[in-house]
Amino acid sequence: MATKKAASTAKKSTAKKSTAAKQTKVTTVKAVESQPTGRAAAVSTKSARFSFSRSPLVVALLAEFVGTFMFAATVIAGQGQPILVLFALAGVVLAIGALSGAHVNPAVTLGAWVTRRMSGLKALGYVVAQVLGAMLALVVLQAFVDGAPKAESANMFSSGTPELFKAATLPAGKEWYVFFAELLGTTILGFAVANALSEVRERTAAALTVGLGIFVALMVAGSAAAYIGATAILNPAVAVSLQAINFGSVWPLGVYVLGTGLGGVVGFMLYELMRGVKKDA
Repeated sequence: MATKKAASTAKKSTAKKSTAAKQTKVTTVKAVESQPTGRAAAVSTKSARFSFSRSPLVVALLAEFVGTFMFAATVIAGQGQPILVLFALAGVVLAIGALSGAHVNPAVTLGAWVTRRMSGLKALGYVVAQVLGAMLALVVLQAFVDGAPKAESANMFSSGTPELFKAATLPAGKEWYVFFAELLGTTILGFAVANALSEVRERTAAALTVGLGIFVALMVAGSAAAYIGATAILNPAVAVSLQAINFGSVWPLGVYVLGTGLGGVVGFMLYELMRGVKKDA
């Protein structure tokens, strides 16, 4: 009986050791399989190192830079036609809206900052990126124009030299009219953008809201400015691309920077006010 018990105990001990050895082997194999080796490990490390996912602000600033470049270039190429600006802005919103909100306009960014939708540092970064993107659009298109072959003059009244589209010079004595046209237009635009950022969740609908908003704004402000021989721009960054900013005079800065900035703030605040009244009701 003692011999049988000893044999039984020995078998159980051997079985336990065998099971433990198998478990250790399986665990080791799984651990080895889960670890990336060689080139795969290097690629994984590089991806983590150079990924922008850890810097969403950098991604947003790059998006604003690229988006403003595309938008400003389209405005110049399309000579500021409202219907072309509509599609340009809608396309930019679809392209970068998920990355930065697609402000592409310092007046919109100012309105968002005043209504506490973004921090002051982020707003400043947005404005710098937007201005740089618009300046690059002017430089790139001007380079193509400078490299274009000079056409022969068709008649004595035309030079035949290609030129970029630019804003009309502010009419003397009528600057306040243009100021209020810019203020009115950016108020309409700011209101539309605030609505798109707050209520519209579907990207295509948001793009159409913003695009149609700037179309209405340009139809109203553009018509008002055209009556006195001026140009409505509704975007301080694009005003740089259209060569409307003249640091030798205070009026261009007042009209295309201060006027549009105030309009963006009024548009956002008006929307917030009406939204608050709706919630209270």
